[in-house]
Order: sequence, then structure tokens, then C-alpha cells
Amino acid sequence: MRIVFDPNQVFRPTAIALGNFDGVHLGHQQVIAPITPASLRISLGDRYPQLTSTVVSFSPHPQEFFRKATRSLLAPFDEKVDLLKSLGVEQLVLLNFDSELAKLTAKEFIQKILIGYLQVEIISVGFDFHFGQLRQGNVTDLKNVWGDRLTIVPEQTMKFSNDSEQSLGQSSEQSRVRISSSNIRAALAQGDIDLANALLGRPYNLVGKVIRGKQLGRTIGFPTANLELPSQKCLPRDGVYAVTVIDHNCQSVINGVMNIGMRPTVNGDRRSVEVHLFDWQGDLYGQQISVNLIKFIRPEKKFDSLEMLKAQIQDDSLNALRLIK
Repeated sequence: MRIVFDPNQVFRPTAIALGNFDGVHLGHQQVIAPITPASLRISLGDRYPQLTSTVVSFSPHPQEFFRKATRSLLAPFDEKVDLLKSLGVEQLVLLNFDSELAKLTAKEFIQKILIGYLQVEIISVGFDFHFGQLRQGNVTDLKNVWGDRLTIVPEQTMKFSNDSEQSLGQSSEQSRVRISSSNIRAALAQGDIDLANALLGRPYNLVGKVIRGKQLGRTIGFPTANLELPSQKCLPRDGVYAVTVIDHNCQSVINGVMNIGMRPTVNGDRRSVEVHLFDWQGDLYGQQISVNLIKFIRPEKKFDSLEMLKAQIQDDSLNALRLIK
């Protein structure tokens, strides 16, 4: 997949999905689906090779630009690239969201960016997509230009249990949850991994490099891999999780238990992400691993002794194995 920061370098004409796509969740996938090569082959036939399947997004996120603060991301850049590749997208165009772009009216955005730079012939957006100065542009403006070459994806929802809906502050009588990045973040903040994973359409994962820690886990018989994550990665609630781990070097899948938090029992001074791998021996230092979150087990807790902590980790490990299987 080509990654383009300069609109002048775009392969065009294009069929585009337009949005921020943080997390590339099930709703985002519905927006992207109409412009994938497989879909274009079906809808366009012999015309398909003339168009480049393209996702158009913004860097930084518009909210970061206006609020002057970094935003936690469900899928930082490298993860987003991998997810888009897996969907078959041929080109990712990242528009530099600066004061110049923010000042473009909806009409100017259409003329200068979509028609001028990208030569868009087919476009797909979510029903609530807005663009241009003060977000004044909407799907109606796009419809006026592209007509039936515009796909407007309606709000995406899914049925889920009442417990999960209550974790989002919704009434227990409601039976559907909107598929959105904000609801995924809310679920992660509550430790509701079942809901977050359902909305994503895959396990939420933490991808990073294994670094050396204080190696205190070895002293109680539970060595851990300490994970260094991108600074913008959205972390779930502090606590203990059942996880599966993929070693990028050998692609093996290993079951484990993970702790996120301050490690109060050993007077930790910073938040850490530590994974204990079951039935595994080896050296992972410096290697890239992916940790898939399966289930939240319990909140982080301070224990009165290392022996009590060791006993709890043993229980956590048994619970994790039961939940993974």
C-alpha cells in the first residue's frame, strides 16, 4: 500500500473512503468496503484498473489541531497502516491538517482537494461526515457533486448484552450499541473487553517492543515481558487481563496474563504493561509482539506482601487459561 503525504504524489484518478478511521472498526470497514479493489471490480468491471483504491485521512487528527493536545488512538499510525493493508486498500493519503486546510470552505475543499488533487470519481463516507471550515460541509454537498457515485453508509449498530450497555451509561432496556470509536474507548475504560472486541470485529491489541524492566517478576516465579507502546496508544482500564500474545518473529501464539498499572505492591513509579507468558521460555528483549486482549479479570490492587501477590497471580493465571479456552 502506498502512503502519500503530498497530494501532488497521489496515484489518480481515485475511488476514496474519506474519514479519520481510528481503530478501523466494523463501522469504518463498512465505509471502506465500497472502494476496495474487490468491490470496484464488481461495480466497474473493465473500468476498475483506472481507479486507485484510496483511503483519505488527516494528520494530525482535526481534534488535535483545534485543541492543541495529543489524542489517544485506538490504532496509531503503523497499526492503522497494517489494518488498511489487510482490507486491500491500495493507497493511504494523509492530508496535513493545518490552518490552511482548516480555513477551506466546503466548496473549496471539494474543488481543491477532492477534484483538483485527488481526481475523485467514486467516494464513500459515513452518514455523519462533515468537512470544510467550521464543519459546514456534509453528505448533501458531496451528493450534489457525485450523485450515485457517492455511497453514504448509515449509522452502524449491533446487539449486545445489557451489562455492556450499562458500562456506556445507557439504559438497560436498550438492545443496540452504536459502533463508534468513542464507544470502544468507553468500553476499554470500563474494562469491558467483550464489547470493545465486538465493536472492533477483532481483539483489541497492544503492539510494541519488549524492553527490560526491574525483573521483579522473576523473583516470585512469574517473569514478565515489559511492553513499550506508542505514546498515543489508548490503554484500557488498569488491571489484569487474559491475553494471547503473537511473537512477530515466529508468529507463534502464546497464552498469558497481563497487568496494566502502577504496580502498587512493589511501589511502582510509572504505569507499565507487563505480560506473563504460560509454558514459554526464551528471550523476547527487543522483539515486537502483539498482545490481544481477551477478558478483563480484575482491577489492580495493592497486596500486603509479595507472597500474597504471588498467590493472586497464580489465581489470575488459572482464570486467564479458563477464559482463553
